[in-house]
Order: sequence, then C-alpha cells, then structure tokens
Amino acid sequence: MIYVTGDTHGDMKRFSDPRIKQLRKGDTLLVCGDFGFIWAGGKEEEACLKKLSRKKYNICFVDGTHEDFNRLNAYPVAEWNGGKVHHICGNIYHLMRGQIYTIERKTLFAMGGGESPDFDIRVENNSWSRQETPNANELLEGARNLEELNCHVDYILTHEPPMKIKGFLSLKDKEPVRVTGLNTYFEELRNACSYERWFFGSMHLDKYVSSSCIAVFQNVIDTKTGEPVR
Repeated sequence: MIYVTGDTHGDMKRFSDPRIKQLRKGDTLLVCGDFGFIWAGGKEEEACLKKLSRKKYNICFVDGTHEDFNRLNAYPVAEWNGGKVHHICGNIYHLMRGQIYTIERKTLFAMGGGESPDFDIRVENNSWSRQETPNANELLEGARNLEELNCHVDYILTHEPPMKIKGFLSLKDKEPVRVTGLNTYFEELRNACSYERWFFGSMHLDKYVSSSCIAVFQNVIDTKTGEPVR
C-alpha cells in the first residue's frame, strides 16, 4: 500500500503516530517535502536517520524548502522503481525532481522544491539555499518524462501546489498571495496532464480541494482511496 503525509520537519514523533504504525512491511510512505532529517547534521540527526532506516516500510520524500541541499545532493544517485533517487540509507529515498516511479503498479510523478516566502531575510547556506527552487533543466526533464507517458500518471507528489489552488487556499490570508514560477509550472501541468490524485504539503493544511487535489499536513492518506487513515 502507498500512503502520503505532509511535512515532517525532522520530528520523530510523527513516526510514532498510530496511523503510521499501521503500515506494514513493503508499504511506502510518501512525504510531501520538508522532510527535515537532513538539516543540521550531528549525532542526533544521524541516530534519527538510522532509526527510520530500520522501519519495515519505505520512506520516500520530495524536497521542500527546509533541507540542507548541499548534504542532500551529496548522497549517491541510484535508480529506484524506474526513476532517479538519492539513496539516503536503508529504506529512505529522496525522490529527485522531475522523476517518474512505478510503485505497486502505480505511476508517480515527483517534483520537490519551492520558494521560501522570507528568503530575502535569510542567510544563504545557513537557513536558506537558492537550490530550493527547481532549475530549468529539472523542470524540462519533468515535462519530458511526462510526455513519454502521454502526460498521464496515477499520482503527482509535490511540495508546492499549482497556482490557482494556492490562490484559493490563501483567500483568507491578509498578506498578498506569493505566486512563484514553480506554482505557474504546476498550473500548466494541471491543465496538460491527467492523474488520479495530486498531493502537496507546503500550505500546512489538511484539506480536500477536490477529489483529485489534496493538501496534506498531519493526515496520513491512503492513495488508493484518497481517504485519511483512521
């Protein structure tokens, strides 16, 4: 079975959630960015990764904006279920940008990255990295990979949402909506592609925008039904 949850931000308590504890051997847990366990380094972080790598299910994440990209990109690149990954250790994989994977006969398009809303006050290579935003080559590779499948996949996993969905979810905010080029790219994909469900995590909401577009944060969602695990 394939499940999805939102940003974990390096919080080990998330993996003690009774809903996640229901996962069985061979299952896959997808994380919609800001995994957070590759951040400051050190013995504590290493111990967390080691503990997670022993879980009976696979842990696969797209990158968000709160990652140490220099460390993340230093991991060896491998092929996993048809797409490129950074193999972190054991059962933990970083799903690289623009890649398509086949998991339990379901195709999954992954595109991590985003843009920190406060990047202008952050310090590069300390609390911010310009690598958080996908570059042109990554976006083009993603588009080419989708075209090879006639722009149809079963699932799409991203950190950021498409442009119009971000605007809709931000209607109650007092601040203006910050739309980036990545949001616009996703809007183009939303119009050009067919898919069963699109999951994203950056809004830190658990909300069904529609039956096919789901914002996820604390929920653990069964991708087959689209419903939260109870």
